[in-house]
Amino acid sequence: MLKKEDLHKYEVFCVDFLLKSPEALLILQMGLGKTIITLTAIALLMYDWFEVNKCLVVAPLRVTKVWMDEAAKWSHTKDLRMSRVTGTAAERKAALKKDADIYVINRENLAWLVKYLEDNKTAWPFDMVVLDELSSFKNYKSQRFKAMRMVRPYVKRMVGLTGTPTPQGLEDLFAEVGIIDNFQRFGRFIGRFRDAYFRKGAYNPYTGVVFNYVPLPDAEERIYDKISDIAISMKSVDYLDMPECVYVDHEVDMDAGERAIYEEMKKELVVELDGETVTSQNAAVLSNKLMQMASGCLYTEDGSTVNIHNKKLEMLSDLIEQANGQNVLVVYHFRFDHDRIKEYLREQGYEARDIKTDADIDEWNAGKIQVGMISPMSAGHGLNLQKGGHIEIWVTLPWSYDYYSQTVARLWRQGTTAETVTIHHIICKDTVDLDVMDALERKSTTQENLIAAVKANLRKETVR
Repeated sequence: MLKKEDLHKYEVFCVDFLLKSPEALLILQMGLGKTIITLTAIALLMYDWFEVNKCLVVAPLRVTKVWMDEAAKWSHTKDLRMSRVTGTAAERKAALKKDADIYVINRENLAWLVKYLEDNKTAWPFDMVVLDELSSFKNYKSQRFKAMRMVRPYVKRMVGLTGTPTPQGLEDLFAEVGIIDNFQRFGRFIGRFRDAYFRKGAYNPYTGVVFNYVPLPDAEERIYDKISDIAISMKSVDYLDMPECVYVDHEVDMDAGERAIYEEMKKELVVELDGETVTSQNAAVLSNKLMQMASGCLYTEDGSTVNIHNKKLEMLSDLIEQANGQNVLVVYHFRFDHDRIKEYLREQGYEARDIKTDADIDEWNAGKIQVGMISPMSAGHGLNLQKGGHIEIWVTLPWSYDYYSQTVARLWRQGTTAETVTIHHIICKDTVDLDVMDALERKSTTQENLIAAVKANLRKETVR
């Protein structure tokens, strides 16, 4: 089963904590391995300790696939039988009928699951439940929360996974902790919780309606102390031997139609899109076109763009949501990346801001910019951005190792105030993105590897 050398020391600590804690909260920063930690604990609880028969994982829709992929990556979890309960009602019912160890369902369908089992007079079958992104259960009036609360008495082991909460998010812990410990530590009434840890903020003096509550100076410390027996420490530095830079890859995939366009470009060097003709004169130019398509868009001969897919934008939005209010630095490559990211995030309720001027840098380092944007070509060198955040998300990776390493160093450098810097890569499956990753791992600083890879791919297509 598990070889401890396969995991970081803090990850082994977290696994042991989950084994010993029927009610547990993993409040770790994004990218610190919450998924593999939990999968490892589940495997041990099922096949070494024989304490769990079936486990339900509730996660955001796109994250449900991450659980499947992560289990397959590790030797000690690859034999876990996984079933993904997503899709149409018929597909979900079929997935539930599979004989599996872990059933992964998107959070929007949790209420459906509870009602479906109830309607069919089927006993709740899951003796362990994992709530991934526990913050999505912060609203105790939501349908998903009410559904989970209905079946909570039948669950022997509850695990909540989330990132480090901000002071402004402390009020959300009432519901989040409550669903894990069945409202033992903070009680069953939100009013009493607020009285104990908050003061009234803005309110209408005539009607008495309170618009927001402000944590008392010692609220964070007292709240964490209250849940210290079911939660590991709030800071990852407690479990890391030293501050480190953690790299996390997030894979996205084009659908069949989008993939066909990409493959046509790769094979034929010419593709027709919306009446526009895009040609590639040689492998170097083609490699750039393939990078554009992997990122989701394509420049035409007249300089206009044609949209291919939004998969990377969707993943970017998910990662920003998972950051739970923490500042993130988004790195883009193409000009269309910049424009599409800004427009897409604005639709999701996030205002992305370019980090260019001294004023921009000062505001970023003061923590006043939640989503900052930089290009490795213009901001990869010289900028000190380490005080404003510790999460960097690459939408499109460059071929230049120099650009890449210098941009990573904007956050991961001497003087950083964070215990851990997390670098996220959004990678489009089975595309030139993988060749770029390989080149960066070899610390390549030229496009020679890309050109060679493209030529090799074209030769394979010709042989076929």
